[in-house]
Amino acid sequence: MCYLKENERIDDLEINGLKIIQNNNWFCFGIDSVLLSDFAKKIKNQAKVLDLGTGTGIISLLLCAKTNLKEIIGVEVQEEVCDMAKRTIKMNNLEDKFKIICSNIKDLNNNFEKNTFDAIVTNPPYKKENTGIKNLNMQKEISRHEILANLEDFIKISFDLLKDKGEFYMVHHPERLTDIMFLMRKYKIEPKVLRFVYSKKNKMPKLILIKGIKNGKSFLKVEPNLYIYNDEGGYTEEILRIYNKSNMIF
Repeated sequence: MCYLKENERIDDLEINGLKIIQNNNWFCFGIDSVLLSDFAKKIKNQAKVLDLGTGTGIISLLLCAKTNLKEIIGVEVQEEVCDMAKRTIKMNNLEDKFKIICSNIKDLNNNFEKNTFDAIVTNPPYKKENTGIKNLNMQKEISRHEILANLEDFIKISFDLLKDKGEFYMVHHPERLTDIMFLMRKYKIEPKVLRFVYSKKNKMPKLILIKGIKNGKSFLKVEPNLYIYNDEGGYTEEILRIYNKSNMIF
């Protein structure tokens, strides 16, 4: 069977034989999604998981490899990207475990009952609408800017769909940390674990990884910093472990 369309390629994830289809002209996954999948790999066995803004499905694919989840449902608003993710699922024979819904995350209360999921993972658009550099490629613009759904939408729907004490995992930019903390508390997802990601020492943080618990008690653990590059310019031991000591370019 031919899985590829024009401008598409197949990338080897170098874990459990998994591969992913990506479009050369659209938004391709980066290290942020890989780090989030590793951060969220402690979700409980047989969990039912929701991946908000799944894109090509990278986070869901890696969680299928790294956890013993029962089912993961990826939600993506762009029809062309959904189609690509569905072909990736079929290519990897994951139809029984990984499914895709083409929908705006703001409409998910029409798809699921409240209190349905054990865990939610999300790598949402980082930039507020009308901020930063605009991209003429609409697929990339939707992936990077809050055009169709904003940060509050992602957190609000997560509260609605998580079970009581369900886990919420997000990767985002440090500049939005105040907004994230405020909105998580507003919607009763208590921040429990926070980790800063740096390109290398003596630089400003590049990303944050944050875990929350729906209706959790107040206590925040700040984990040791995660560094991508060592002093010699190579990848740190932790990054090599996360990438399964692969030679993948990211």
